[in-house]
Order: sequence, then structure tokens, then C-alpha cells
Amino acid sequence: MHFVRRINRLTLFGTALAVTALAFGKTATLTYSQESFEPLSVSELAPGVYVHFGANELMNTENEGAIANVGFVVGGDSVAVIDTGGSVREGRRLRAAVQRVTNKPIRYVINTHAHPDHVFGNAAFEAGTVFVGHHNLPRALATHGTFYLEAFRREMKSALDDVKIVPPSLTVDDEVKLDLGHRSLVLKAWRTSHTDNDLTVFDEATGVLFAGDLLFVRHIPVLDGSIRGWLKTIEELARVPATQVVPGHGRGRHGRGTAWPGELASERIYLEQLAADCRELIKRGVPLADAAQIAGASQKANWALFEEYNARNATAAYSELEWE
Repeated sequence: MHFVRRINRLTLFGTALAVTALAFGKTATLTYSQESFEPLSVSELAPGVYVHFGANELMNTENEGAIANVGFVVGGDSVAVIDTGGSVREGRRLRAAVQRVTNKPIRYVINTHAHPDHVFGNAAFEAGTVFVGHHNLPRALATHGTFYLEAFRREMKSALDDVKIVPPSLTVDDEVKLDLGHRSLVLKAWRTSHTDNDLTVFDEATGVLFAGDLLFVRHIPVLDGSIRGWLKTIEELARVPATQVVPGHGRGRHGRGTAWPGELASERIYLEQLAADCRELIKRGVPLADAAQIAGASQKANWALFEEYNARNATAAYSELEWE
């Protein structure tokens, strides 16, 4: 299947941006701090493609929310940042990493989905930068953004003082290309999978795919969308002609990008086992509360943070599959 089937019209959300900003009681104006920040450490996976690998941990005060993989791509004229991290401080350190590599302007900030560890750094990037996301991202941020911020502030306190919920001003309905100057990024919006607003970024020049949280490596996959949709998406993702992939969490066995599409296999096995267990438990009439402690248990040894997320995943999968 040719990866770029068509290029949809980018949807401008100027009015929606202002309305959403007001709904959060904040302005959409972003400014740089005058304070200097130590640049994030980044690895150059391929020419012009840089990634910072986050910790396989929960967001907390010690890691300041820096748990997701974030990165950027440098084109002939400009730069695109892919996800901004779990705090404005991390976003500023990512911006400093870009500035250490190049003096080209950051034209785009692309959010792969709405979870806090991927979007809480958005306010580190100045007005004039174009924020890009899935067509469902504005709704997801409007619905859940304040909740996420209040919940994580209870744990992380002042680390999140500067966070603003910044929705995209350009959205992707299906697939679009962004031109960085003699370098194109292909953005694809997916069906409900990890979330209902998952977006991937494919660098045509090098074949590097930023998969967002459609791919977890060693960090247990987290289900916040549809298990059936995610399994279908994995089948299609495997056909993307990537040379290597940047997962949303985790890294390849040699500390760099992840071989493609091999690492999809572990995620597929986990999700298939979780779905099969839930279907069997539903068939046997096992209540949800009990099923959440059983489904997927055979996969425990294969994943970090299993105790923190598997019961939640099982609850979501059971609730979806009981209505098949």
C-alpha cells in the first residue's frame, strides 16, 4: 500500500483556538522565558532527525514529566518538533536542543496525541509556531486538558506552573505533507487506537517514523481508545516503509531507534492476549472487577509498569468487548 494515498485539506482552527483558550481561562499567547535552559540530550538517528528518549517511569516530581520520547527534524528552511514533553521546562530544554543544532526557525510543533507527557511542553514554543495535530485533538484537549493538569499538579506541583493547554491551529483529517524546505514530513491521522487522536510522522528523506504511542517498547502499552481499533492499526502501521521507528515510549535494543516493523510484534502479542482473555472472561460471566485482575496476566514478565497499567487496560478492553 502506498503510504501517501492522498493529501487532505488542512483545517484551520483560528476561531476554535481562541474559544478553547478562553475555555481554559488562559490566553493562547506563548512567550519565551529569558532564563537559559540546559539542552535536552538528543541522539541523531538519521541525518537531521534528533530524538530525546524519555524515562520508562510514571510522571513525577523527580523526572519533571520527561517520560515520553520527543524529537525534531531539521529541513532546508525550518524545523518541526514532534511532541514537547511533560512540562514547560522540558519543552524549553527541547527548544534549547534545537537551537544548539541549528539556527533555523521552528515552524511546526506536531503533537502525536493529547496525553500530558506529550503536550505539556507546548507553551515553551513561541507565538507564530504552527501547532499541528489530529482532527480530534482540539476536542480531546478541551475535554480532558484541565483534568490532566489538575491531576498532575497534585503530584508535581510547581513543575507544572507554566503549563498551558495549547490546541492545534492546523489539524489533519487523513494525511498531509509538511514542507520543511527540500524535506517533507507525512502526517497521518489514525482510527481510534491508543487514543481517538493518534497521529504519526514519517520523514520521507530518511524513512524514520515517529509512531507516537501507537508503539510502546518495553513500557507496557496503555489503552485509552479501542483495542480492536489498535490491532487493526498495527496491521496497517507494519506496511509503512520505514527504516526505523521512534516509539512513544522505550527505545531499540542498541539505545537508538527501533527496528521496523519487528518491535510491533511484542505489542501485538500483548494486545491480542488481553483481548482473548477478556473475551473468554466475558463468555464465562466473570465480573469486570475480577476480570481486570486476570486478563493479560500471562504477559507480566514482558513489560515495565505492568502493575501500574494492566488492570486499567483490562478494564477498558473488557468494557469495549462485552458489547461486540
